[in-house]
Parts: sequence; C-alpha cells; structure tokens
Amino acid sequence: MTSEGGPYGKAVSAVRAGELDADKAADQLIDRMTDRELLGLLDGDSPKQLLPLIPVLLDRRPFVAGAVPRLGIPGIRFSDGPRGVVIGTSTAFPVTIARAATWDPSLEERVGQAIGLETRARGANYSASVCVNLLRHPAWGRAQECYGEDPVLTGRMGSALTRGVRVNVMACVKHFALNSVENERFEVDVSVGEHALHEVYLPHFKAVVDAGVDSVMSAYNRVRGEYMDVNRPLLTDVLRDEWGFSGFVTSDWVFGTHDAVLSLQAGMDVEMPLRLVRARDLPAALHRGEVARATVLRSARRILRTSVLHAATREEAGPSPDLIASPAHRELAYRVAAESIVLLKNEITGAAPLLPLAPNTGHLAVIGRLAGRANLGDHGSSRVRPPSTVSPLQGLREALPQVRITSTSGKNVRAAVAAAAAAETVIVVVGLDQHDEGESVVTAGVDVGVLGRAFGSGRLRAPLIALAHLASWFVRGGDRDSLDLRPSDVRLIRAVTAVNSRTVVVLIGGSAILTEEWRDRVPALLLAWYGGMEGGHALASVLTGVAEPGGRLPFVLPTDAAHLPSFDSASKSVIYDDRWGQRMLDGDGHAPAFPFGFGLGYTTIEQRLLDHRFDDTGGSADVLVTNTGDREGSTVVQVYAADTSLRRPVAQLLGFQKVTLQPGAESTVRVTLDAGPTLQRDPATQGWAPRAGDWALLAAQHSPSSWVDARRLRFPGALIEENGVVDGQPT
Repeated sequence: MTSEGGPYGKAVSAVRAGELDADKAADQLIDRMTDRELLGLLDGDSPKQLLPLIPVLLDRRPFVAGAVPRLGIPGIRFSDGPRGVVIGTSTAFPVTIARAATWDPSLEERVGQAIGLETRARGANYSASVCVNLLRHPAWGRAQECYGEDPVLTGRMGSALTRGVRVNVMACVKHFALNSVENERFEVDVSVGEHALHEVYLPHFKAVVDAGVDSVMSAYNRVRGEYMDVNRPLLTDVLRDEWGFSGFVTSDWVFGTHDAVLSLQAGMDVEMPLRLVRARDLPAALHRGEVARATVLRSARRILRTSVLHAATREEAGPSPDLIASPAHRELAYRVAAESIVLLKNEITGAAPLLPLAPNTGHLAVIGRLAGRANLGDHGSSRVRPPSTVSPLQGLREALPQVRITSTSGKNVRAAVAAAAAAETVIVVVGLDQHDEGESVVTAGVDVGVLGRAFGSGRLRAPLIALAHLASWFVRGGDRDSLDLRPSDVRLIRAVTAVNSRTVVVLIGGSAILTEEWRDRVPALLLAWYGGMEGGHALASVLTGVAEPGGRLPFVLPTDAAHLPSFDSASKSVIYDDRWGQRMLDGDGHAPAFPFGFGLGYTTIEQRLLDHRFDDTGGSADVLVTNTGDREGSTVVQVYAADTSLRRPVAQLLGFQKVTLQPGAESTVRVTLDAGPTLQRDPATQGWAPRAGDWALLAAQHSPSSWVDARRLRFPGALIEENGVVDGQPT
C-alpha cells in the first residue's frame, strides 16, 4: 500500500494528536496541490484502456482514485464486497441476505470488523460492502446482496456492518437510491411519490448515514427522470442538507457518470474507477469557467477530510495478512451460516419431528445437483474466492463419519429414486446458482458513449456490446425469470418423496423460492442461502442438531408471485409505491406460505408483551420470553405496529431482539423501537409527525395475521393504557 508519508502523513498525525481538525488538514493539503492534482481527486487513477481488464484486476489489487504520491496522499483504495474481500483469497461469509436472516446486528458488526481487517490487510482503505437497497421484489438479480424487504431490519443490519467495517477502513453504502432492478439498472427510470420515497425507500440509507458511513455510492438508475449522478434533489438536498452527510459520494462504476460538470454540481464527488468523463471534460470546463473552482474545492475537501479523519482515528498498526481466512474468521463464517438457516417446516414423522436427524440414523441419501457443490453466490463484482469451501455433502460426511451416505446429483432420476428408496432419510439439495440470479453481465441500453467518441460513434460500440453478450452465455446472472425452482428440481423432489416419506429439502438461493408445487409432499424444509465457505459445515450442524436453526425470513414467502408487485426486468420505467412484500399481502388479504420474520427452532418459545414506552423519537418494549421446550433454543422477539382502524391492518416492524434461552428459562427482553414506520413526513417542512389512525402494538415471532391481542400504542398526549384499560375503559 502507498505510504502515508509527507504532508499527508503529517496532517494525519496532527489530527490524531488533536492539534488540527480534519477540515483544516484538508485545506492545508489543498493549498499545496496543483489544479491537475485537484482534478485528479475527482476520478479514478486508472486509464480507460483498462476497462476490459476490470473483472481480472478487481480480484488482484485495490482500484485507486485520487492518489497524490508527491504529497503522500494514498487516495481512495477500493475493494468490494458485501460477502467478503474480493481481492486475492479471503474469507467468504454468507451473502448479505443470509446474514439478514440472523436478525442479529451484533453478529453483523463482527462480520464487518472481519471484512474491514481483511480489506486493510489486502492494501485497501475503502470497502463498498454495505448494500442497503430494499428488496422490492425477490426476482431482483442482486437480492442476495441486500438485507431483505424491511426498512427497519435493513437499517439496523446495515448500520451494524458499517460500524464494524469502518474500524479499519472507510465504509461505503450503496446504491443510492431506489436500485432494485438489475437487467435495466443502467437506464430504468423510477417514479416515486414523496411519502413512499422518504418513508419506505430512504430510511435505511439515513440510518447508515447516522451510523457514520464515510461514503455513498450513487446508483446507475434514474429517479424522476434524472440519473443519480446528476440528481441534485437526492445527492444534495436530501443526503447533505436534510441528513447532514459530510462524507464523499462516488459513482457506480464506468457507466455511472453521465456529465462531468453537472454531476459535480449535483454532489457526486468521485467518478469511479477510471479516467473517463471527468478526465476528458473537467480541465477545459474549469479553464472556461463552466464549473466554479469553489465547486471543485468543495468535493476535494470532502474527499480529503474524510480520508484524513479516518486514517487518524483507526489503529495505527495495520493488520497482518495472516488473519485473512484465519481460524477465527472461519469460525465466524460458520456461526453466521448456522444462525442464518431458516427452518420452514418440520413435521412429526413417526414418533418425533424429522429434524434434527435421529442419532441412530444408519443410512442417509444426499441427492441434488447442488449437494456436492460449494455454491457461494453470484460471480459478479461481489465474488469472493476463499482458500477452501465445504459443500453440503462434504459437511454431512464429516459430521456423520459412522453413517453410510450415498449421493447422486439427481440428473438421473431413476438412480436418485433408487438411492432414496434404499436410505432411511433423504436430504435433497436444490435451488439456484450464479446462472439463475446475480449481477447482470450485460444490458443492451448501456450508454458506452461515456468511454469516448470511438465508442459513441459505433466503431467500438458494437464490439464492446458483443463481448458483453458473449460473456453472458457463460454466466447469465441478472434478474430471475421465475420465482419457482427449475422444473428438473421439482421433478426430482416429486420422484424422491414418492418412494421415501422421510425427505428433507434444502433450498439454496438469494431470495424467495415458491414451494406450492411440492411443499405438501415434504415433511422438513430449510432455506440455507448461499452459505459461504463454511456453509456445508453449518448445514450439517443444523441437520444433526448440533446447532439451532437460528434464521428468520427477511422477506415474505408468498403462495403466488401474483401477490407481489409486478416485475418486468426489461422495463425502462417503473413505479415504486408503498405496496410490496408482506405489507402488500396484508393490505390485499392474501395469506403467505411463510410470513416475514418466520422461522422454526428445535424447541418451543413463548413471548408476552409486558409494557412499552414510545413517542415520535422511538422507544422500547419489554417482552417476557419463556423457553417451554426441552432444549436450549433461540428466537427473535419482533415488535410490530399497525393501524387497527383499517379493515386489513398492515404490520410494520418497529424493533427486534434475538435471545437464547435454556430449557424452562424465562427472560424479560427490552426491544428498542423505531418510530419511523408510524410517522409521516411533511414535504413542505421536512418535519415528521405521527401518522393518523388507531395504532396498536404486538410482540410476535413473525409478522402477525391477527391483532386481537394487541395493545394500543401510546403517543405523547394520547390515551394512556394500563393493564388493558384505556382512561378507565376496557380496551
């Protein structure tokens, strides 16, 4: 990594010692810089000729922007990604949506610390690992990189990752904003009303800003007709003026900058990762006065201030490369994977539930095309290459060395049926891989003209697009065409369950997979996600009962895709409103297959709301939780609110807390509540006030379908409830 010496190093030391604040340190550095060096802060340092090599170089070294060796300024040294460091060989954690299923911000903060350490050990100082785009529809190709469909869950988990990452490197949150379509991500225009924008799609971004995130990455898409890099209403009016964000904004890569001057004026500070639009246009624009020098200095100050401040507040000694994929980080990856697995179904088969597997199991059949594969997720910019991986089959063989395990891919259905018929219990591992979903390799609408006249005129445009289309034959990725399993997987499940009723189905994937065609045939069903490098060990631990299935759904799993918003991956324009996910099912009266927040364990746990304190800034609820089963177990206490004056109340998550209890134990758990879902914003004043309605509160183990036992939610000045009585009248 570039040495932080010279004037930059002295500035960092002075800020660390309290002799200088970061703003003055940035100004002192700017005073020593030439115009060329100043403009060099505002885009990547790599020449545009490296564009075809980005996929190759991304996993070999940091991408640098704004380095000034003469002054010792190291620049922004970029690394992705959401499930681990993409440079070199690193720990592969479960994908973000799997970690969301843990509902455990403290665990996510530990993941952030590990990612930050490994990022710094690889020579980077900036990690784009925090993705908080809302899952509006599970067909979104990059669903695996987000925290699910709920703003409160997303905000808390994203904030936790941010706090962990920035202990060692600058943390970047992406993709701001309203980015949840993949195939047309470069061109799609999102129309959104004021209330939905501020009350649904932005609160989790603000939560991460409040958690101290250093940088924001602007999205490719347009919002209300304007590309995000030139979208002043969001980049400046909201992000900076309303929220008080003081860090710097970078573009999404290559095609995320559309105008050198307008993007700078709108509040986008750094074009990443190459010298493209700004290198071509800004010097002349500055010389002619088309962009004010003050505008250039404003962005330069944001970048240098953030860089100096972070370097001054992190530990001086860098981590050793030995910690990369170390035993401690592998153990963390294992624990997260185990706690993310969602047990959706576990019927009694014989004298007991099918899971965990009986200790005296003698013969197990493990079947499915994904059983013997280490399936870590998509092969786009977030791809991590760990030193080793563990498939479900390998994990089971290592966990059950005395058990006879036979295996087949299921491609030959007759062989699969024979294996299933001969075994006591069958584990079928099916689902998705990088060909079914992930970052899109190509989109035909991309404006390659940003690369220069040769691309815009057509001489190089056609070869570039042809190359991208060719690549898509090898790794398709992109948005999903269907929420169902592949037909071959469905046929396999039907064939196996016809000959062995003791069948467990394990689903691998990055979002919702419909189960209506076959779920009634299967006594046990788990969602195991893309579980990272230790995913096979974690799955085996859950199947055998060594570990509790600790996951809870971070989205609703419907019975029919028609119960979700429409999704057209080829559309150039979309409308985002406040009807999506569990909330849409609630409002329309559709029962889900499995509700938001659902997940079973290996014990039984009860909970009861005792009391709550609440106003328009938030509050807390005390919930009595009791383990009524015969083994240790965990649950996620979830507190919801709804306007019960509506014919169909729509549940809004306010807070949650994970708790583990011994058999027979009880504990009073205090859950922090977020007022946001009960408030509405006044666009004129930017102020927030309680939303009208008869609001009630309920503690539950998943999104509730009934509000009969709910308590009235107390706002300041509202009626006061004590022991089920409101102002002397029974509730």
